[in-house]
Amino acid sequence: MELNQKSLDYYRIAKAIEFINQNFKAQPNLDQIADAVNLSPFHFQKLFTNWAGVSPKKFLQFISVKYAKEVLRDKSANLFDAAYQTGLSGTGRLHDLFVNIEGMTPGEFQNGGINLKIAYQFYETFFGKIIIANTIKGICFMAFADELHLAFENLRTHFANADLVNEQNETQMLALAIFSKDWSDIKQIKLHLKGTPFQLKVWETLLKIPTGNLTSYREIAKKIETPNASRAVGKAIGANPIAFLIPCHRVIQTTGNFGGYRWGFTRKAAIIGWEAATKNLI
Repeated sequence: MELNQKSLDYYRIAKAIEFINQNFKAQPNLDQIADAVNLSPFHFQKLFTNWAGVSPKKFLQFISVKYAKEVLRDKSANLFDAAYQTGLSGTGRLHDLFVNIEGMTPGEFQNGGINLKIAYQFYETFFGKIIIANTIKGICFMAFADELHLAFENLRTHFANADLVNEQNETQMLALAIFSKDWSDIKQIKLHLKGTPFQLKVWETLLKIPTGNLTSYREIAKKIETPNASRAVGKAIGANPIAFLIPCHRVIQTTGNFGGYRWGFTRKAAIIGWEAATKNLI
C-alpha cells in the first residue's frame, strides 16, 4: 500500500533529521541534505521548514551547538577542540553560532555564567510586583512576582552560576516605563535572550503585535510560516522569559477564549483590558 502524502513527507523529514544528526560534523549543505531524501533543494527547504519550524540550516546549527556544549562541559576542552570536533572551520564560527542561538559566548557557557553579572530588582506595577533582571547586553528576565523568594529562585534557576546583584539601573527603569500610558516616549529597550531558533522566532513575532491588539496561536504559527505548529508555538510562548515586554498576554485561543497565562488568568485579562482602554486614550 502506498504511503499517503503526509506520511511520505513525515518519512522524508525524519530521514533528513537522521541524516543531519549522523553527518553534522561534515556540516552538509542544503543540496547534500536534500539529495539524501531525493528532493530538490527548493522543495526540501520549504517542506522541512513547514514541519520543523526552522530551516535545515538553522536545525544543523542547533545540532552543532548542542554537540559543542557537550564538548565544552569537559573543562579540559578548549574552544578549538569544540570547533574541530563539531566540524566547524574555526573558533570564530563557533562563537557566532553560540551568540546567535544561546545568547552567550562559548566561554560564557563553559564557565556556566560564572563571570556573568546580572542585576535585578523588584518593582511595583499596576498588576502586582515584578522582578526585572538585566546583563550589560539588555533585559534577560522579567516576571510577575507574587512571591518574591519564588521569583528570585526562578531567576537563579535560569542563570545558575551567574553573579546576581540586587541593584537598580537605567536599563531596568526603561523596561519599567512600558507600564506608562505614554508609550510614544519610551526609548528602545534591548533584550538579552537565549533560546532555540524556533523560540526566538516566536518571541520576535510576539514583539510585532501592536499594543491593544490580540492574535491567536494559529496566526502566530502562520506568520512564522509553520501553519501546523500551533502547539509548538504555545510551548514557545509558555517558555517566554520576559513578561509583558515580550507580550505573550496578547495571544489568545482561536475560539476567543483568553487561554492560559503563566502569571495567572486574572492578570492576563486585566492587562488586555488595560491595554485596550489605554490605547483608546492615546
